[in-house]
Order: sequence, then structure tokens, then C-alpha cells
Amino acid sequence: MSAKPTAKRASREYEKQQATGETGAAKTERGPLEDYLSLVKYIAGRLAIGLPRSVEIDDLINAGVVGLIEAYSNFNVEKGVKFETYASLRIRGSILDELRGMDWVPRSTRARSREIERAISRLEGELGRSPSETELAAGLGVELKDYYTMIDDVSSTSLLSLDDMTHGDDDDKQVPLVDTLKSPDPNTALTRLEAEEMRNLLADSLGQLTEQERLVVALYYYEELTLKEIGLVLELSESRVSQLHTKAVLSLRVKLRKRFMS
Repeated sequence: MSAKPTAKRASREYEKQQATGETGAAKTERGPLEDYLSLVKYIAGRLAIGLPRSVEIDDLINAGVVGLIEAYSNFNVEKGVKFETYASLRIRGSILDELRGMDWVPRSTRARSREIERAISRLEGELGRSPSETELAAGLGVELKDYYTMIDDVSSTSLLSLDDMTHGDDDDKQVPLVDTLKSPDPNTALTRLEAEEMRNLLADSLGQLTEQERLVVALYYYEELTLKEIGLVLELSESRVSQLHTKAVLSLRVKLRKRFMS
């Protein structure tokens, strides 16, 4: 693996571009590269939630800087996408690539995640709705306390986040599915029709979650509260909020996968 880039490298890249006298419309659509380092740290921090301590946040930040440099170098204002949107996708993608390259998730955990998703899918077909945790535990053939252990295992070591679920035909049009639930923006990568379709799909899927799961998703992704802060709002422990978040995302993945494959 090549040497990991750092913020200093990002600064050197910016100085190099300044020295070449970069001009034109693209430059007017973005600030200096250094202005976006806080965006890298923010995205790295969000993706780091629930990861084991063996994963260093600095490694994620360094990987994110690679994505930022690529975004800064390749940004084309003529595509009608805001630089912050384009950079966020590149940063996120670079960090996720780094995590996948680490291959730190045990096979048993990946298998457990798939097992839970299959149980959710089967029970939804039988019940016509999302299963409760008690029903899901029964469907998995385990006691409720063992189900919680399974969920804790998956939530602490896998990339379970709506931020990692994207939609679009190519790299420049890949946007987080969760973003399509927000107010439409004419500068986003999706067309109005595609955005409306995805908003309806996600809204329908979210509507099938339990009330607590919907609250956790709303507070985490739209209000951007931490799991600890959500716990204070809902008067739940941080670990309990993590369990609800994990089940919600697994359920949404099942629903969206079915819709995309239908």
C-alpha cells in the first residue's frame, strides 16, 4: 500500500494548484482546498461511529483527504453539481474503500448480518409488516437476549449506515439515498423525477419501521444527533439506540434491495 496522504499533502496539492494559476468557472464554485478539511473530519467521524478501536480515526481522515484531493482536481462545474456534494461523495467513497481494504470485519459477523437480513425479509413476507424485535428473535430461533447480542455484534463492526447506501448511474450521480428525503435541490446530481421517486421509496420504507426506529433514523440522519444525544432525547442508553439504528438500517436495506431488484 502506498504511503498514506496527510493534511500537509492536501495543503501542498492546493499550493501547487494555486501556483499553476488555476482559473475559470470551477474555481469560483469552490473555496480553497483547506476549507474542506473540516468536511473530511466530519465524514470520517460519522463513518467511524461503532467501529472497533483497532480502526484509527486518523487513517480514515487520511483516506478522506485522498478523496478530497481527487474531488478538487476533477470537479467540473458544468455538470451542475455543487462542489460540496461532489466532494462529500468522493471523500465518503475513499474512506469506505480504505475500510474495505482493511478487511477488519470477521466473516462470522458478515454472515450474522446476512442471517438477520434474511430473517427480516422472510418475516416481512409472512407478517406483511416489519417484525418486532421479539418476532425477529423468534424467527432467528434465539432468545431475545441472544438477539440483542447478535445486533450488538453487527452494529459494532459493520458499515451499517444510510450514508453508505447510494443511488445513481455513475460516480458523478451517486448520492446517498437518505439525502433524497430532504428538500429537493435543483443542483443535486439526481433529476427531479429520480429524486421524487427515491423520496417516495424511502418514505414508504421508513413508514414501515417501528416508531422508535423512525425516530432514531430521523434524529441521526436529519437532525444529525449522535447516538448518545439521541439516547438523552429518547431516554434510552446509547447501546440501545445503536441496536435500534442497526435494526432500522438492516430493515431498510432489505426493503430497498427488494424494490431495486423487482
